[in-house]
Amino acid sequence: MGRVFNRFACESLRPGPSFILAGMSKSAAATAAISFESPVGWVSVEATGEKITALNMSKHKGPEFGSSPVLREAKKQLQAYFAGKLTKFDLPVELHGTEFQKSVWKQIAKIPFGKTVSYADIANKIGKPLASRAVGGAVGSNPVPLIVGCHRVMGASGRITGYSGGDGIPTKRWLLELEQIESAD
Repeated sequence: MGRVFNRFACESLRPGPSFILAGMSKSAAATAAISFESPVGWVSVEATGEKITALNMSKHKGPEFGSSPVLREAKKQLQAYFAGKLTKFDLPVELHGTEFQKSVWKQIAKIPFGKTVSYADIANKIGKPLASRAVGGAVGSNPVPLIVGCHRVMGASGRITGYSGGDGIPTKRWLLELEQIESAD
């Protein structure tokens, strides 16, 4: 291996999630995790050091181990979001993926609360106008949904085309309603 990956903070994304976008083989094991109930089921958040590396929504409580101030802050901000009191997260995240995935996630992070973009919009913004389906794959592999709001990405017609978090489309509908976003469905 021995390959050195370029890490950079996306300062253009502040305020909001601060990013370190790391290469795929640079994944580190989580050092702490929390899990709590929410309106969309159990939310589990993992951190390595002081950076959030994963968020999962499911019907079951996730693992809890270690302790981290960033996880306590994440829980606080996520609960405020679910209560309709927070519209922008300010949490450090470290995302592992391909360069293509990271370019998509960076665009998703720029979508403001209450707004949507299409997969084609993101494909155009990253300079790959024919890559809408590949963008969909990258959206679906977002390791920190909610914090990087992939629920705000819709089909070209404004329809919900899928969602990999929680219960899938019902979870996405709930999140869109929370943000007062109407879909064409």
